Amino acid sequence: LLIRAVGPGLAPFGVTDLLLDPQLAVIPLGKTTTVAANDNWGGTAELIAAFASVGAFGLPSGSGDAAVLVRLPPGGYTVTVSGVANTTGNVLVEIYDVP
Repeated sequence: LLIRAVGPGLAPFGVTDLLLDPQLAVIPLGKTTTVAANDNWGGTAELIAAFASVGAFGLPSGSGDAAVLVRLPPGGYTVTVSGVANTTGNVLVEIYDVP
């Protein structure tokens, strides 16, 4: 799966009051241990390729948006998004099935 928490990447779409530095965590239901997390996706080639493969819009490589590419066993999961340093704002959470 490709999971993204897009805050600053929404600016070109006219979204205001953005969460400028989102961080995400993936947690299995009923558990407290995070199995995947990200803060500042970093512009890696692997993530750029994943964005393209699912038709997701690109993100600037230096943006504060969060993204993770993860393989999860079947089951329920919670994705939590929070602002670094307890900041708040608008964010889009996306989950894509990567072929």
